[in-house]
Amino acid sequence: MKNIFYLVVGIFVVLIIIPMILIYSCDMNVSKKSVEDKKTEEIKIRVYLHETKRIKEVELEEYVKGVVASEMPATFELEALKAQAMAARTKALYQKIKYGPKGNPAHPGAEVCDDVHCQVYRSREKLKEIKGEKWFKKYWSKIEEAAESTRGLVITYNGKLIDPLYHSTSGGRTENSEDVFETMAPYLRSVDSPYEQSSKYLESTVVISTKEFVSKINSVYKDSGLKSSNIVDSLKVLEKTEGGDVKRIRVGNKVLSGRKIREILGLRSADFQIIVSGDKVTIKTRGYGHGVGMSQYGADGMAKRGYKFDEIIKHYYQGVEIEKFKK
Repeated sequence: MKNIFYLVVGIFVVLIIIPMILIYSCDMNVSKKSVEDKKTEEIKIRVYLHETKRIKEVELEEYVKGVVASEMPATFELEALKAQAMAARTKALYQKIKYGPKGNPAHPGAEVCDDVHCQVYRSREKLKEIKGEKWFKKYWSKIEEAAESTRGLVITYNGKLIDPLYHSTSGGRTENSEDVFETMAPYLRSVDSPYEQSSKYLESTVVISTKEFVSKINSVYKDSGLKSSNIVDSLKVLEKTEGGDVKRIRVGNKVLSGRKIREILGLRSADFQIIVSGDKVTIKTRGYGHGVGMSQYGADGMAKRGYKFDEIIKHYYQGVEIEKFKK
């Protein structure tokens, strides 16, 4: 009788109890995942659109896709696009938390705008209009994969979201944040960026007349004392940053930042060399952008060499962690 009893119990456990446990367990996993996805989908980003001068609410992950497609060439390696998605998502959430309901003072009511002041964003419809249907059919699935495979992941430092600055090309080494923006961020440190050879912005040259050079400087600093006749003796680089940018330069009787010279002359970066020859001024620059944080071409170069998106992120943003965003 005992054997029959144990046999009946065993059959009951195998046929009834275990399947119920498995079904319940699966339901719990699906439910948990659905809740996590729902939390991400519930996050809306308010975007100020410059063209229409209106604010549009966009679901976070859809916004990320629009930024990745607008900020980085879709021809880049998938791991580089994933790193860009991480930066785009973190930037949006960082500003959402920082500015709160009032939004960014530069565009009240919205935490971000759709141009380089924040980060460039274009909707699917706008991308089709700008880049064409052919581009969209070829690359949109790749953009979606970059965003969806990193869904909800953000970059943190000491448990808090970072401000993940990025730029096109560093010219070989990125900049410390305080050397460009005067605010020190421990995760925005100068690091080597050796794999930028494919960037068309790695090196560039601009040639203008001495008259035009003097005119541009004096249009901002009328009392600079700079003249075509004294230009050779009036230009001297006084200090460079760890990343190689011009930090301070004497121009006439003024001492200006390299960033200011870049702004006045419309240069691609503040990593420049000025050569005066006769009535011509040749300006050679390396890189494109402010040089702080992730180099996009550097990220693509790393991806081409087998680095994964998390390795790219942790190289350009020092001491950070990658984790799931919690509201």
